[in-house]
Amino acid sequence: MFGDNIKRLDPHKHNVALLVNDEPGVFARISNLFMKRNFNIDTITVGASNMKGMSRITLSFIGDDIQYEQLVKQLNKLIDVVKTTDLPESRAVIRELALIKVKTKSEREQTQIMNFSNAFRANVVNVGPKEMIVQITGKTTKVDSFIELVKPMGIVEVARTGVTAMARSNNNFEKV
Repeated sequence: MFGDNIKRLDPHKHNVALLVNDEPGVFARISNLFMKRNFNIDTITVGASNMKGMSRITLSFIGDDIQYEQLVKQLNKLIDVVKTTDLPESRAVIRELALIKVKTKSEREQTQIMNFSNAFRANVVNVGPKEMIVQITGKTTKVDSFIELVKPMGIVEVARTGVTAMARSNNNFEKV
């Protein structure tokens, strides 16, 4: 798999990009396919692609390489799925965005959150008298680490986009 013929049989994260027709019900058919096979979609992002009438879906799930191959075959059978591609971490730029609302009881805590944000290259996007909102972008592990760091202060709310990714190669995935 991924350029070699060795299949990993241990469950691990797979990131897949789909180019689909921008039609009502496509998202439901894709998620239904996962549900029927008793798979959980870890993250999913959907947005307009560069091509008119097409959307790009990036999804991630946990499974072994055989399960991955089966799911991709089933996805390719769906009439609205135009193209699929695997996005292994070694060959793709994979990012996530999160907004994290953190309690702040004092000016000292606000300063501490600003320092943490600077260290993680995150941005404080809102400051209130009792809470701050931090925007962080990066690998999922980076977002997770930041959340763990500020958790003792008291997290009020977290909104995460899920993974979005793009292959590093010269290939243009959106070109049909």
